[in-house]
Amino acid sequence: MRDEFDSKGSAPAAAVVVGEDLSRLSVDDLTRRIERLTEEISRTEREREARGGVRAAADALFRK
Repeated sequence: MRDEFDSKGSAPAAAVVVGEDLSRLSVDDLTRRIERLTEEISRTEREREARGGVRAAADALFRK
């Protein structure tokens, strides 16, 4: 059974749906949404950078 709470003891974050209607969200909800999106952007950028490093190493190897 999946734990309903993360390791910090808080409830899991709701999924962010791109393009969803934001008019019903409170200011606090909008702030949390921005935080989740910012975290996801950072995670995506780290993954892209990691792949870029692998690509550069592969390019260097096959140029020899």
